[in-house]
Amino acid sequence: MRLSPSRRAAAAASVTVVLWASAFVSIRSAGAAYSPGALALGRLLAGAVALGALCLLRREGWPPRAAWRGIAVSGLLWFGFYMVVLNWGEQQVDAGTAALVVNTGPLLIALLGARLLGDAMPPRLLAGLAVSFAGAVTVGLSMSGGGGSSVLGVVLCLLAAVGYAFGVVAQKPALGHGSALQVTTFGCLIGAAACLPFAGQLVHEAARAPLSATLNMVYLGVFPTALAFTTWAYALSRTTASRMGATTYAVPALVVLMSWLLLGEVPGVLTLAGGVLCLAGVAVARSRPRRRPDPAVPTGRRREHAS
Repeated sequence: MRLSPSRRAAAAASVTVVLWASAFVSIRSAGAAYSPGALALGRLLAGAVALGALCLLRREGWPPRAAWRGIAVSGLLWFGFYMVVLNWGEQQVDAGTAALVVNTGPLLIALLGARLLGDAMPPRLLAGLAVSFAGAVTVGLSMSGGGGSSVLGVVLCLLAAVGYAFGVVAQKPALGHGSALQVTTFGCLIGAAACLPFAGQLVHEAARAPLSATLNMVYLGVFPTALAFTTWAYALSRTTASRMGATTYAVPALVVLMSWLLLGEVPGVLTLAGGVLCLAGVAVARSRPRRRPDPAVPTGRRREHAS
């Protein structure tokens, strides 16, 4: 049984959300041994190798000229700037504050998508964004630790959210000209090139880092970057940036679940309630209103057509 295009896109988005959630667990391990820039460069290099090999196997050529502007902007802002700034920000603030500030990203995507891409803003999408953001706020407040925040950290996380939002909106038009694999591969390469000034740090820290931290960095590159960004691009090419942005609100809920299962961090009632709100908001945002039957078509004929 073959899935319909809409279901394939939904499945791809689900893969992205799960892998991006797992990235928070891996970053906690790798970030203890690697500085923000070195971690971003190592992650992007591992992702570029995986994506490059896949491009060779699939004989993907260079992206069309019309796709390069979006690829370059998303590569610099999302693959490069976002990853470095987010890694840095998470060293300055507690996890709850970081999650709270970064989750302004989907709201920015919705606003930018409506302004720059002409995305529709149906009531269900707006309601879902509001519910999910309330859930993200609840998760963030429940996970915040006393004295763990700084003005610098909050600003860095906010910059990460802005880079993420502009990167997604820039990537969407590029997917109208190049394939998901092309856009992801060359965006990753541009991000890695932008992070090359951290090469010295990466070499120095890799020599001292424990094997577990390095393996986590490689995992971040192969799965949450190479695979998850490709499935994201595939899904984004088949829906609006606003709706895809709303999907990422499932990430905080999954992070809570993974931290519970893998790290033994038992969530509180408030955290669980926030996770449920995040998932409920995603469900609302991605739902579509049922089409009302055409009164001009007789009931019997509608049944015959449905069968």
